[in-house]
Amino acid sequence: MRMRTILLLSLLSLACGLTVMSLIVIHSSLQTQIRSNLAADLAHSTATFGNIQHQRQQMLDREVALLADLPSLKALMTTNDLNTISDGGVEFWKVSGSDLFALATSAEQVEAVYANTALPDRQDMNLQLKRVLDSPSGQHYLFSNHRLYQISFQPLYFGPESTGVPLGYVIAGYAIDDHVIREVREAAAADVVFLAANEIISGTLNSEHDKDLLRQQNLIAPHSSTGDLRIGKEHYLTASMPIPTFSDVPVRLLVLKSYDQASSFAMRLNRLLVGIGLLVLLVGTVLALYISGTITRPLDALLAGARALGSGNFDYQFTRRGVRELNELGTAFDHMRNQLRRSQQELVESARLAIIGRMASSISHDLRHYLSAIYANAEFLSHSSIPEEERDELLAEVSLAVQGMTDVLESLLVFSRTGRSLNPTYESLSFLIERAAALIRMHPDAHSVTIVMEQLPHIETWLDARMIERAVCNLLINAVQAARNGALPAIVRVELADSPDLIELRITDSGTGVPEAIRDTLFDPFVTNGKRRGIGLGLTIAHRIVQEHGGTVQLEESRPGRTVFVLSLSRSSLDSLRPAEQTEPSLWKEEHPTNIVPR
Repeated sequence: MRMRTILLLSLLSLACGLTVMSLIVIHSSLQTQIRSNLAADLAHSTATFGNIQHQRQQMLDREVALLADLPSLKALMTTNDLNTISDGGVEFWKVSGSDLFALATSAEQVEAVYANTALPDRQDMNLQLKRVLDSPSGQHYLFSNHRLYQISFQPLYFGPESTGVPLGYVIAGYAIDDHVIREVREAAAADVVFLAANEIISGTLNSEHDKDLLRQQNLIAPHSSTGDLRIGKEHYLTASMPIPTFSDVPVRLLVLKSYDQASSFAMRLNRLLVGIGLLVLLVGTVLALYISGTITRPLDALLAGARALGSGNFDYQFTRRGVRELNELGTAFDHMRNQLRRSQQELVESARLAIIGRMASSISHDLRHYLSAIYANAEFLSHSSIPEEERDELLAEVSLAVQGMTDVLESLLVFSRTGRSLNPTYESLSFLIERAAALIRMHPDAHSVTIVMEQLPHIETWLDARMIERAVCNLLINAVQAARNGALPAIVRVELADSPDLIELRITDSGTGVPEAIRDTLFDPFVTNGKRRGIGLGLTIAHRIVQEHGGTVQLEESRPGRTVFVLSLSRSSLDSLRPAEQTEPSLWKEEHPTNIVPR
């Protein structure tokens, strides 16, 4: 992956991660704060309801106390006649203005009950009033006949309360109806519902929500607690508070605050934050592209310069742009490139001079050797007293020296010509190998060396006959010279193998092997080891000729008594040498003299 891509992805990931984390933190904080605020509002709402009811209770207690001091009411209760009390009590109910009014005997039996709506059950009323009268003073609630009342009671005495005779009790109360619910809702800023067992006494929810609430009332704790309810499609946070009635049916007050309404601002804020986040991502993307371009484009140019330098192009122009540090890096790169160019030129010059020196040293050594032999033999031949037989030997040695000098010069000439265009013809490779072997057998270094030719398959192909024959001769003379230095008998084997894709010539000698020190540079010019003759160009010329034919020459194996060189030629490479205008192969009929170049 490119640096620009990595940098761009890193910056985008960082911007995206920070934006998402910020949104999560803000959203979580808002939700926590909303729940905390709603819980505080619910606690405030229940406290507000308690305050309102406490004030109503005080007002109700005062009204009932005033009624209990009325002489006419006391006189009515002294009659002890149920019908008289029931008929006479209507006036007092109307005067009180209460929703529930009752008169009871001193034995705590209800004698008259009056209500704005359906009358409470008298038996249930007697039971609850008995419990109310036996309870300490405070807020009292009475639930009967699906109605909830906040009530107050006062005893009636004939005479002073401390010494008078008890006449009974007066009870008055107000219904917890829609009017009270609206007051509580306005004061608490929340929906309010009074629940009694499996019914809703009164509330501010609509009918559909009431039905949904009744289906979920088992989720509401019977004691004071807060919780979550989903009524309809709306999410509510609730607070439940039991109402202390004297009925066997539990009654609860449920205050509901809409979580969805409270979080609507948070939702709008979330959408705003998401939009800001997207804007941040967009700005971050543009900024990342700019930063990555500012940093990576100069680095790309520097990388291109490094690749050009690696391929040997010292003239690549590095464009300086971007930040100062990268420009300084480009300047340092140019300085390094110029230094490398000078160093390479110095190395090339040194290598050229070294090759020339090695070549001059080798050639001068060989030529001096041959010239010394010629000079010495010529001096001996100048004496007339030398016998004829000895004279012939001296002439033979002069002839060998001349041939050696010719070989050295021919090797240099061939070495200078390698790399030029080939002159391919359609030839028999096996015939060229046999002729090269015949020439080597007549070479002076081949005396006492047996060249064994295995059965050579008949192979015809396109090649430069003169060059391939020279390469084979050089490999053979190299093998012959190595075999002479090894153990007897000195043997050189020649094998030729053919396949649909490859032609392989394998030459094996029984010499001492190629030293480890020169195996890596065996095919370099002027590399030789322990030879009395030769300047070290034989294997180099063979290797270059075969390379020009698309093949290779390799040292396959080397150990004392067995060294194997393999000349490999690709069929496809040889077929590509066929001239475009040549349609029919014409066999090479001429014989060309071949000079032998030793290794």
